[in-house]
Amino acid sequence: MSNSLNSEAITNYEKALSLGKKEGKAPLVLDTILKEQNIVTPKEINLGVVQIPIDRIVGTKTEGRANAFSKSFYPIMETHTEFSDKWMRLYQHHMEDGINDPIQAYEYMNQFYVLEGNKRVSILKYLQAATIQGNVIRIIPPRTEEKENKIYYEFMDFYRLSGINDIWFSKEGSFAKLQRLTGKVPNSVWTEEEKSNFDVLFSRFRKEFKAKGGQSFHFTTGDAFLSFLEIYNYADLVKMEQAQLSEKINKSWDEFKLLLTDAPIEVQMTPTENKKNFFMRLIPLNLSQQKAAFIYGGNIMKSGWTYSHELGRRYLQKTFAGQISTSYYEGVTEENAEEILNEAVKARNNLIFTTSPLLLKASLKTAVEHTEVKILNCSLNIAHRRIRTYYARMYEPKFLMGAIAGALSSNGKIGYVADYPMWGTIANINAFALGAKMVNSDAQIYLEWSKVKEKNIQEKFLENNVQYVSGKDTLTPMEVGYHFGLYRTTEKFPLNVAMPIWNWGKFYEQMIRNIMNGSWKYDEPADSTKGLNYWWGMSAGIVDVACSKHLPIGTARLIELLKKTICTGDFNPFSGILYSQNGIVQREKEKSMSPEEIINMNWLAENVIGSIPKMDDLKEKAKPMILLQGVQGVEEKGQKL
Repeated sequence: MSNSLNSEAITNYEKALSLGKKEGKAPLVLDTILKEQNIVTPKEINLGVVQIPIDRIVGTKTEGRANAFSKSFYPIMETHTEFSDKWMRLYQHHMEDGINDPIQAYEYMNQFYVLEGNKRVSILKYLQAATIQGNVIRIIPPRTEEKENKIYYEFMDFYRLSGINDIWFSKEGSFAKLQRLTGKVPNSVWTEEEKSNFDVLFSRFRKEFKAKGGQSFHFTTGDAFLSFLEIYNYADLVKMEQAQLSEKINKSWDEFKLLLTDAPIEVQMTPTENKKNFFMRLIPLNLSQQKAAFIYGGNIMKSGWTYSHELGRRYLQKTFAGQISTSYYEGVTEENAEEILNEAVKARNNLIFTTSPLLLKASLKTAVEHTEVKILNCSLNIAHRRIRTYYARMYEPKFLMGAIAGALSSNGKIGYVADYPMWGTIANINAFALGAKMVNSDAQIYLEWSKVKEKNIQEKFLENNVQYVSGKDTLTPMEVGYHFGLYRTTEKFPLNVAMPIWNWGKFYEQMIRNIMNGSWKYDEPADSTKGLNYWWGMSAGIVDVACSKHLPIGTARLIELLKKTICTGDFNPFSGILYSQNGIVQREKEKSMSPEEIINMNWLAENVIGSIPKMDDLKEKAKPMILLQGVQGVEEKGQKL
């Protein structure tokens, strides 16, 4: 390096100095932070030499090193000082030969604090470099219940597997989700090639995201990237050209906006009223071009869930005979869902219903790529702008069935068979338990799960002298048996006394009418940071309960009265003081739980005997559903990487 300073070095120092004076403040000081947090003898781990993301360097280790820089490490010392001379000479050296010596730094909560090499950091920050080599010591904070602390411990698990420190999230569970969405199984170590591919892709994404204004959002670039991976396949993105990647980011922008709020879902509890004006009603409707496709995750003859949707499709076809045409694809999997959806689009279907949460990702990608097609996915508590989701408030009929079981049971011992520990399912269990307790103060609900490994449920009920059981909700056309709905177990053959009904045809009919009368566009949330979830109940005719002729007349009258009060909105099963197995969850007598509180229940009512299973307890085939829809404590948030 030349002993004399060139004009370029002088000019750039003056530019950097101007930025520093404008920005002001000083970098954070790690020693001060640790003192404020009362971390006297921190646990340290030497990470060795690693690539430090420049934008994650936020301060200095000691206070004495911070007084020469602004918050972002721009210089604030005037020219013609010893500091400015050293800065310019180092800048000149970097432009001629590069900076190769690693800095010395500390990492705390995935932010970096420089011990030695501040000027190198200052120059590279000014030049907008991506990374700098550093010999890093990690300071590990004590575990706490604070969200940032929990996220950091999740990060350390992820870093142990990947060595990646260039991504950060604002929500718990995100690092485990990233591991899954990049095609890695839990506890799988990343190869150098996999790490390199990720670094390149994330760097490309970050550049495009920020260029389009993403830096103005309050969520992290990592949050946006994770949202992007929920739409597009990671392996495809790694191979994608930059122009195509940019196009995909543009198409996904509305999805990124959902990250701006902690409540990104607008739940519609009842069908929208017809908002067309009088003159529009006089115009004849022409639906000759309306085509609707139904994408089933199961086979009609083998899946009761799929069969119930198929009955809805047939009802729709009959109701609008000559006006629309419908088609269906059955046995669709996560692997071929995108292909099938594209086939449905090519067949000129302008309305598509996908009837399983496992088809959500393919549904979203298709909707983002084909904005002219309306796509709805049958799932709950999922927020997306490009698709709408729908489900039914099954907890309402479950409450009525619980009341029936409580009224009929002489010993108060009632069984309940649940399937997936997912959103909505816990509300069904608790509503059933509350209904039983309302008419029988001694009612106890013995909870079992059909998706749990190695368990004979009927034997469990027999051991506990259970008289009535709430079993599976749906039957397949090929199925012969009596263990469905609410049945009595004390006979040679179970005696069925009530069963819940899914009237999907009513929902599909209403969707078509919404399109016909113009209500579809009025349903769209005015707030661009929210997605729409239809969650209709008995008042809309989407769900109901069918009672047997064996039901005592007094009980039948009670059920009709309760049903009427629920449908009119005069009664909410989750109103008043509520107790869980662990204590009070709602104290006010006059309060009713909000839809969001009901959907997100992760507690069991006080008269439920049993627990919510953990991921490891579930059968392997059940786990993909739980990763998408599992309640807190079951889904991957609670899983180790």
